[in-house]
Amino acid sequence: MSKSIETRSPYSHQPQTPEPRSKTLVVGLTGGIGSGKSAASDWFAQQGINIIDADIIAHEVVAKGSATLRKIQRKFGDWVLNANGEMDRAAVRTHVFAHPEALIELESITHPAIREAAKIQLAQSTSSYVVLSAPLLIEAAEAGLANLCQRILVIDAAEDTQLARASQRDEQSVQKIKAIMVNQLSREERNRHADDVVLNESDLTALYLQLKPLHQDYITLAQQLKFAAD
Repeated sequence: MSKSIETRSPYSHQPQTPEPRSKTLVVGLTGGIGSGKSAASDWFAQQGINIIDADIIAHEVVAKGSATLRKIQRKFGDWVLNANGEMDRAAVRTHVFAHPEALIELESITHPAIREAAKIQLAQSTSSYVVLSAPLLIEAAEAGLANLCQRILVIDAAEDTQLARASQRDEQSVQKIKAIMVNQLSREERNRHADDVVLNESDLTALYLQLKPLHQDYITLAQQLKFAAD
C-alpha cells in the first residue's frame, strides 16, 4: 500500500549535506529480517531496474588489501585479519558486540566508504530509476544512504511471519532472529519513515501485484524528476 502519494512530497528525502543534484530517481528499499525485501529487490531487477545492494558493497569495501580494511587494521590491530589477510568477520563481530563504542569506530571507517561506492554505482546507472537496497537504511542511516534517496519503500510483515520466514531460510534459531530484530526498528517506526509500504503476508504473486503499480509510479516520478532537473 502506498501512503505518500497523498501526504508527502515525492522528493522528501533530501541530503543533509550538499550533493550534486541528481537526475535519477533513487528508491530506497528496506524491511526487517524475513520481510521479503530480497524478493522485492529481485523483482525490480527483473523489470530491468538497476539494483545497488548495500550488503554487497559493505563486503566489497573491506576486501583483502582494500584501503578501508587497512584503516580498520590500523585502528584495531592485526587481529582483525585472518591468516589469509582477509577481514576476520567473526572476530570483529564478537568484538563490537562486546564493545559498543568499537562499533561506532568501525562504522566511522566503513560507512563513508560504503556511501562513496554507492554514489559511484548511482552515477553509472542506466535504468529509468534505481533501487538502493539496505536492511538498515533507516536505523543506522546506513552510511547516509537514506539521504541519497528521494523515496523510501518498506516491505512490511508481521513479526510472526518474519520469524517463520527467517528461520526457514537461514536455519537460524528463533532466539538469534529475535536478537537481530531487537536491533532493527519496530514495524511502526520503520513504516513511519516510509513513503510507500507493501504488506507482504502472502505469496510472491501477491507481493508482485503490489509492486507493479509502484514500479509504474516510480517510472512516472523519474520522468518528472529528469524534466525538473533539465
